[in-house]
Amino acid sequence: MIARLRGAVLSIKQPNVVVDVGGVGYRVTCSQSALDRLEVGRPADIHTHLIVREDGWHLFGFSGEDELELFQTLLTVSGIGPRTALSILSKLPPATFRAAIAQQQVDVVSRVPGVGKKTAEKIIFALKDKLGGLDATAEPSFTAADAEVLSALTSLGYSVAEAQAALASLPRNEPMDLEEKIRRALAYFR
Repeated sequence: MIARLRGAVLSIKQPNVVVDVGGVGYRVTCSQSALDRLEVGRPADIHTHLIVREDGWHLFGFSGEDELELFQTLLTVSGIGPRTALSILSKLPPATFRAAIAQQQVDVVSRVPGVGKKTAEKIIFALKDKLGGLDATAEPSFTAADAEVLSALTSLGYSVAEAQAALASLPRNEPMDLEEKIRRALAYFR
């Protein structure tokens, strides 16, 4: 199994990158946080998961081991394939996803494109024990509005990490509607 790649990035065509490792170019389908860290011509260090199927070998890449482990855990959920798992991790950072599972927030998970309410419920039901041991109070509470703010910022071109940092900068004890949250999150980037 190919567990990690280290080499120069030859090309990026979302969601794929080609990494040159010892003269061999590996095409890797990456999470958004992994893509955000990569630049053509620069060295890359990508944690990978290899899936072998009849139609080919597919490498999926991640920015860190936590993201990789969550991907592998998502694959254990019946009906969740690698593309859906990657989509979830590209839209929800690991801390947000873990908090949504721990707090059984169906509305947060169902905000991911391609994941409806029933699928989100199935994911939460399947993973609440696997990701058990999480203290729901240890992670910040993410609401549907928070997920919408993250989605709005990433659709405007900000990285998942940037969007999460902007969301974290918002005061939690102040009641704000969605538009106000987005406005203040955008102000974070000024």
